[in-house]
Amino acid sequence: MSTLFDNTPPRKDTFSFKWQKYKGKDIIPAWVADTEFRCAQPILDAISSYVDHGNMGYILPAHHEGAIQAVVKWLKDKHNWEIEPEWLVWTPGVVPAFNVACKAYCEPGDKVLIQTPNYPPLLAAPKLNGLERVDIGTVVQHDNGDSSETINEVEGARYTLDFDALEREAADPKCKLFILCNPMNPVGSVLSKEELDRIADICNANNVTLCSDEIHCDLILEEGKQHIPAGREVNLADNSVTLMAASKTFNIAGLGTSFAIIPNRQLRQSFTNAAAGIVPWVTVLGLAATEAAFTQCDDWHQAQIAYLRENRDMVFNTINSIDGLRMLKADATFLAWVDASGLGVENVQQWAQEKGVGPSPGIDFHKADHFRINFGCSKSMLQDILQRLAS
Repeated sequence: MSTLFDNTPPRKDTFSFKWQKYKGKDIIPAWVADTEFRCAQPILDAISSYVDHGNMGYILPAHHEGAIQAVVKWLKDKHNWEIEPEWLVWTPGVVPAFNVACKAYCEPGDKVLIQTPNYPPLLAAPKLNGLERVDIGTVVQHDNGDSSETINEVEGARYTLDFDALEREAADPKCKLFILCNPMNPVGSVLSKEELDRIADICNANNVTLCSDEIHCDLILEEGKQHIPAGREVNLADNSVTLMAASKTFNIAGLGTSFAIIPNRQLRQSFTNAAAGIVPWVTVLGLAATEAAFTQCDDWHQAQIAYLRENRDMVFNTINSIDGLRMLKADATFLAWVDASGLGVENVQQWAQEKGVGPSPGIDFHKADHFRINFGCSKSMLQDILQRLAS
């Protein structure tokens, strides 16, 4: 099935957000987090069936039993999480969802804890909602248990939260919400049970609600690693909002469909109240695509994981062979977080673009001497990206 991922449809003339940025330039776009892959055929068939029917009228997501039961089954089969259908709140993307969480659980002037580096819409959410952002940094954890702020050795090292900072900042009574990204974007780490337990202890002790963005949770590349949904944990079930979607895994982000899982009734009601009249229903085609993705695309999903794992290893080996660049191997996602501080140049984004590659600028993630490469593409496209960077 790897030929499916080798032969990607051209996107230059499709108004693709990723490709429009460098239109007319000899720069390969390797930035925004969607893949180049064609959707699995059952998803396309499900969308086509709605189109062939010919009516695109209103469908209340709470009435779409197929999509609801597909999510329930997927979470049970893939994440050992048995949820009640009423815990689901459909949202047109995780970005609207964590902005709703800001409105639901905070008042103007409150503080929101944000894990950094992080992707730009998440970093922007507190200010958009009249709140103060408090950054919780990321540290490099080595096999021997030592932590540092920079990469010393690439083998046996991983990124994780600065838990000392989290504990210190969460003690401020004005901190009401912690927005976490797990798997972490852009660094690609999957948090362990011990790490989630520590987050739970800190949040619960300080009356801080956890909003966990888990949109990449079905893209675990490192064998032996397992995603743990926040809301599945007993000590977080009543104090968390878990955000998920089929969008990143199955490349259907353009259909604007995701969901929040909120076991606690009061938290769920606050969330839906905050969204009322502002956040629209998810799309008819997005519901159809989600149902098909979670019920008919297992083979495609597993083949994509294998393909992305090979791509990740190619990026890891090549980047760490280029003078001035270093990266740690991501546990998950199709994103590589590259430390370019060793280049000794003033603008690492400009350095990459002059070589004909357009990564996500590290400055947008609040790490100006880094950049993020999207390796969710064909091997030929990825080889071109890496050859240009190495030239």
